[in-house]
Amino acid sequence: MNELDRALDIALKGPEAARALAEFQRQIAAWNVALPAVEPLVLDFGLGDFRRVGLIEYWIANETAAGYCGKYLFVFDGQTCPLHRHRVKHETFFVVKGRVAMEYDGRRLELGEGGVLPVEPWKFHSFTGIGPALLLELSMPCQVDDNYFDNPNIPIGKNYRGRSQA
Repeated sequence: MNELDRALDIALKGPEAARALAEFQRQIAAWNVALPAVEPLVLDFGLGDFRRVGLIEYWIANETAAGYCGKYLFVFDGQTCPLHRHRVKHETFFVVKGRVAMEYDGRRLELGEGGVLPVEPWKFHSFTGIGPALLLELSMPCQVDDNYFDNPNIPIGKNYRGRSQA
């Protein structure tokens, strides 16, 4: 199973996902932003509280052999992508629209449109929408098991169900 299929397997589905996507699409249209023709991931990270902890992802590319990944990441106002880190992946976030509060390596930063934050491997990071926000992630290829979430209740990544966090 490829990484996108693994991510789609844990994506939120049903009426809540449909409502979130409709609201998201209205915001994207208001911003006049073009998105790729791919299936979006509506993620609640298995916590069942999408409006508080979650995001919508559009995978542009995850070219493992070529060594790169590109994704659009969207959060609603007050919605958080949970605190996590990656053993291998280096990523850079670029704020396309809106504002976010970023937590990075124990520091809190606010980034607005045009803001850039490189994230080194093994540094904890998360972000929360200050209003709706759209980010572009440019990174090494995405590997679902290279996610180490601070919250052990998140059912993906290496920390799930007692898997090693070393």
